[in-house]
Amino acid sequence: MSTARSSSLRLGSLLSLIVPLTLLSGPAHAQNSLAKPLFADGQAQVVPAFATPTEWIREHLWVETEFDSDNDGKRDRVHVDVIRQRQTQTEGLKVPVIYESSPYFAGTSGNFDVNWDVHQELGTDPPQRTAHPNVPFNPNRTSVSGSLAATWVPRGFAVVHSEAPGTGLSQGSPTVGGLPERLAPKAVIDWLNGRAKGYTTRDGQTEIKADWCTGKVGMTGTSYNGTIPVAAATTGVKGLEAIIPVAPNTSYYHYYRTNGLVRSPGGYLGEDIDSLYDFINSGDPANRAVGDRIYRDGLFAQNQDRKTGDYSAFWAERDLLNFTQNIKCAVLMAHAFNDWNVVPEHSVRISQAIKGRVPLVQYFHQGGHGGDPPLELMNKWFSRFLYGVENGVEKGPKSYIVREREPGAPRPAPTAYADYPNPDAKPITLFLATGGNTTGALSPVKPAKQATEALLDDVELAAPALVQTPDSPNRLLYATPELTAPLHLSGTARITIKLASSAPAANLSVYLVQLPWTAGPMGTANLITRGWADPQNYKSLTKGGDYHSMTPGTPLKPGEFVTLTFDLEPDDQIIPAGKKIGLMILSSDHDFTLWPKAGTKLTVDLDATQITLPIVGGVPAFKRATSSN
Repeated sequence: MSTARSSSLRLGSLLSLIVPLTLLSGPAHAQNSLAKPLFADGQAQVVPAFATPTEWIREHLWVETEFDSDNDGKRDRVHVDVIRQRQTQTEGLKVPVIYESSPYFAGTSGNFDVNWDVHQELGTDPPQRTAHPNVPFNPNRTSVSGSLAATWVPRGFAVVHSEAPGTGLSQGSPTVGGLPERLAPKAVIDWLNGRAKGYTTRDGQTEIKADWCTGKVGMTGTSYNGTIPVAAATTGVKGLEAIIPVAPNTSYYHYYRTNGLVRSPGGYLGEDIDSLYDFINSGDPANRAVGDRIYRDGLFAQNQDRKTGDYSAFWAERDLLNFTQNIKCAVLMAHAFNDWNVVPEHSVRISQAIKGRVPLVQYFHQGGHGGDPPLELMNKWFSRFLYGVENGVEKGPKSYIVREREPGAPRPAPTAYADYPNPDAKPITLFLATGGNTTGALSPVKPAKQATEALLDDVELAAPALVQTPDSPNRLLYATPELTAPLHLSGTARITIKLASSAPAANLSVYLVQLPWTAGPMGTANLITRGWADPQNYKSLTKGGDYHSMTPGTPLKPGEFVTLTFDLEPDDQIIPAGKKIGLMILSSDHDFTLWPKAGTKLTVDLDATQITLPIVGGVPAFKRATSSN
């Protein structure tokens, strides 16, 4: 970098000797010849002078943080790279930054055999996890990542990446949601604003400054990379103006537990916080034993608790909802309603907490994990808050939703709505009527006093098989009449269920589905939403909403009824005419919960059980859609 800078200065000195006097006396003319960002329709446009990758300046450095995650007595430094326009060095151009941070940039174990064995009786200690892979380490890497650069550098933004603590060439240890994951990106933003120190080497003292940066920073990323922008925002760091988190994990409790129940993220059965630590632990091998002792075999082993699944101070530290009062930046939140890895509540819970305090727009689609908002929307977001372009993006619709599509059809453009949940959605309570081992009724009219109904737990029977069988002792199923018109659900369904268990502990799983179930993947043609809970936590599960109770669960008394209220995952879906809405209650969920031995009996009191659905148009819309006329 110093060689390039001195060469440009020497060239500038030579040119000053031959530039005509008429140009020297015309500074306005000289200014107009400089490359600068260009905007049209409220969006940053590709500037040809910025668009040649071989001319971009690339730097890598280490930023000193505020923490010492590996307890070696020295503040950790995180590995950072910069990709910026040549003109930031040759023409004095100052640009804002789009920044992505990740624990994945240096690679992962690629080994999912590190997960826990889910064959575990509830309320007992789990079988020990013994597989600990060794993530490859490359000490000679000279960059972190090239992602985002092709999109944003030609449009007048610098792109910055950093590796999370304890990964790649960053110092320290992974803490998987701990305080260092909030403070590490803060340090990088502080460096971009001249408040923290950056160094040219991992251990040296030669400083490097970001004097080319305007100080305005936007962050984006997907999954873990989407978690970090929210984590950074909760520090309230000055200079972080806008974030676009895509499918962020905003609580490790809500990722690995639900309402007191041990629950795996979709597709990663048996994963827990310590196995994720092993998966991302790509830092210097000489330091890994220290991190293993402090975190994986120390803090995590003592607190993650696969026996009860209860919430605790350990999980509270890793729950970003607890720090949302510090968020000051504009938030464009993106998630999928059929994301069963990082379930949609992760985004919705944060949006609800910050709504009305900062600029907020929510983007949802009907696919699975990941999925950026359209580039136009992202561009307007960053142009507005990093360059100050008055494009009105924060004053328009507060929600965009990609609607359902037929299999094989093109993905539709997002539909704009006033907000999410849809302001026209009203809660409609539906009651259960006898017949759940076949198919009972689901209706807004509460039946006269009924008997109880029961199901037997058998984790070998997966939910799609249970919902499709016409008669089963292993689930209870209730359905509305066939819809004669489409019915729009927007928001969060809430169930109250009164039940008794034959055992001191039981899994409880609830599905809201479309009937008849059609062949194919479990997408919007079949599944509406679902949720899980631990009946042992019934004392805390009294009103729904975000679960963060520190009250421990208590063993159930076999045969004694308890009542619990909890939320299913948020959704926005239009159920087509010709379908029925079905409520299925089962115990263990083959794809998500622990796998106890079969045979636990759950008995449901139908009179004290109900589900509330958020229906756009309320009762009149539901009556129209279920009318036989």
